[in-house]
Amino acid sequence: MKRRLVVVSLAIIIVVASIFATTQLLFKNNQPPAFQKFGFHVGVSFNGNTTAQAELLIDRVKNFTNLFVVQSGPVSVNETSMNEIVNYAVAAKLDVIVYFGFFNPNYTWQIPWLDYAKQTWGSHLLGVYLFDEPGGQVIDENQTAAFKQLSISYPSAYFMHQPGIDLTLNGSLPMENVSATSHFISILQAELGLNQLQTRSIPSFTSDYALYWFDYQGGYDNIFAELGSNQSTVQTIDLARGAARMQNKTWGTIITWTYSQPPYLVNGAEMYNQLIQSYLAGAKYSVIFDYPQIGDNPYGILTEEQFMAIERFWGIIQTLPANTPPEVAFVMPHDYGWGMRSQKDKIWGLWAPDETSAQIWSIKEKLLAQYGTGLDIVYDDSQFPLAGRGYHQVYYWNQTIG
Repeated sequence: MKRRLVVVSLAIIIVVASIFATTQLLFKNNQPPAFQKFGFHVGVSFNGNTTAQAELLIDRVKNFTNLFVVQSGPVSVNETSMNEIVNYAVAAKLDVIVYFGFFNPNYTWQIPWLDYAKQTWGSHLLGVYLFDEPGGQVIDENQTAAFKQLSISYPSAYFMHQPGIDLTLNGSLPMENVSATSHFISILQAELGLNQLQTRSIPSFTSDYALYWFDYQGGYDNIFAELGSNQSTVQTIDLARGAARMQNKTWGTIITWTYSQPPYLVNGAEMYNQLIQSYLAGAKYSVIFDYPQIGDNPYGILTEEQFMAIERFWGIIQTLPANTPPEVAFVMPHDYGWGMRSQKDKIWGLWAPDETSAQIWSIKEKLLAQYGTGLDIVYDDSQFPLAGRGYHQVYYWNQTIG
């Protein structure tokens, strides 16, 4: 009897040890295998004001996320708070991305902090989220105001509308006949501080809802395509992924406001679907935008239903298949900076849609209906040829599609 008990006890110990070892293997570093294998990150963005608020949110999500985005404006100008929050997140086994509107000369600690952060947190610092919605602001701001806003060093510069896609620049910038594309790219490269990140090999991030292709051309390494505002999730994914794939960059999604009043975000079921859709489409990041605070909710905008949706996603992702890149591409005209959210959207925020816009819209709608997220939307650009990209079917904006 004693021998039998010993054998049974040993068997139980072996089973328990096996389960423990398997659990450790499956959830090494608190991450399911799919996260490790494909380098995928999911998390929330913190937009509160204090270290205490950030730590509370980290404690709530640390068991089912692996990314914390410090997207707070007040924290971006408070070195002490930034260090406290990043330390706390990394200690909770989360990787971090930190936000700066731009490198403000009034806060002399910001640029030296980049070297400190890289040395202190190493690979846990995924990069810096610099500026916000550069392409969207150009599309939606009042004509030339968006270019002024981006031109931090040249607030007096302004544009005069000329025929075609060219502009004549008058003001303090020593340029003539500058195209909207060239000026947009040059501002991103020279004025926002992307060069400070590039010289340190620190990846750059931003969120946007338009002109992803040109954000990448301006120097960004990673774009979070915004899912919200009742815009097409499928089209957003196709545009962002196509731009990233053609330019050898990385993309993700950020779930933002669908409503302009509470509850702001979609419900838990829709949030879960958007997370799944992003992952299956090949996103490397999915982030939930957590702003503003609603009532006495200590977690800002996120509800228990939405936390449960993220946790459910975290639990199921290891069973999902790997992404297969689309084999179909839709090619837009060169430098055609059209917002594409509706047929009435502007071109570079300066001009009304034209005949080309109508033609693009018609073909794009047919292709989205046929291929869904199996389509990449790209641009005709000799710098980024289609050859060798794996597309077996290519449609152009000016061809006839039945």
